[in-house]
Amino acid sequence: MLSTVKLGQTDLSVSRLCYGTNMLGWMLDQGRSNAILDTFAGLGGNFIDTARSYGDWAPTAPVGASERAVGAWLKTRRREDFVIATKGGFFDMRVGDWRNRVTPEDITADLTQSLDHLGVATIDLYFLHLDNPAAPVEPIIDSLIAHRDAGRIRHFAASNWSAARISAANAYATSIGQAGFAASETFWGLALPDVAAAAAQGYQHYYEGEYEALHAAGQPIVAYAAQSGGYFTKRANGADLGALGDRYANPANDRRLAVAQDLAAAHGVSLNTVVLAYLTSQPHQTIPIFGGSSPDQVEDSIKAAALVLSAGELALLRNA
Repeated sequence: MLSTVKLGQTDLSVSRLCYGTNMLGWMLDQGRSNAILDTFAGLGGNFIDTARSYGDWAPTAPVGASERAVGAWLKTRRREDFVIATKGGFFDMRVGDWRNRVTPEDITADLTQSLDHLGVATIDLYFLHLDNPAAPVEPIIDSLIAHRDAGRIRHFAASNWSAARISAANAYATSIGQAGFAASETFWGLALPDVAAAAAQGYQHYYEGEYEALHAAGQPIVAYAAQSGGYFTKRANGADLGALGDRYANPANDRRLAVAQDLAAAHGVSLNTVVLAYLTSQPHQTIPIFGGSSPDQVEDSIKAAALVLSAGELALLRNA
């Protein structure tokens, strides 16, 4: 069973693992989506991550397919039992709008749609899916504060923002007596990326080497790509890596795989458990977002919450 922790300085009590729903509503129909979410909830999970854009890459799916699937499931549950996170300010893939949409006007439009898709009055944790580095932080933060004051969101957070921009935004919020970004949704898993290849696939601002000081200062990290796309498990099984082979074409991963396999054997757990425990065992608050296309996969991933890797084991993995 998953235990819960208070997320940073918020009033949100979240499970130690977050289920990522980017497959729901288009790859997985409502029945399969419900079965997965029922399993997650039954094992103590209450933290669910989605986005306004999830599913929009599938032309036959409804706009906001993932949010709609989560919203339909929520109607069968007590709303107050779950912490729902979603994201806005991404490209609008359905209409081919590839400009930077991290503007007050676009944030408002996306938030309005998300509330409708989810069928809720308030979103617990609202992430900006991207940053607009050319824009000053002040009007962006002001717009989020206005939505919070209006009750549309309880807290806001950053995804794919640099550590420096998060610090600047939070400094501004503090200067006007307001709470800033409650968390950072950051690209982080055990597998080290090839920076150029990962960026070409849309994965940027990897945790290691950029976010450590921000994290240590108290900013919670909600880690996406926490399982590195199954990279280590696929390698161990001799499976085709596809795009993962380019994204994680870093020689350090050969050494990390060997150490992870040794630790899995020593603890009598799966490789996937060690991969997720690398994050859940961090000294500063880290909530991994994990994926799963079946209840069995959800059950397997939740086992990671029971494994606590020592500081020495974490160092072996990181320094491999």
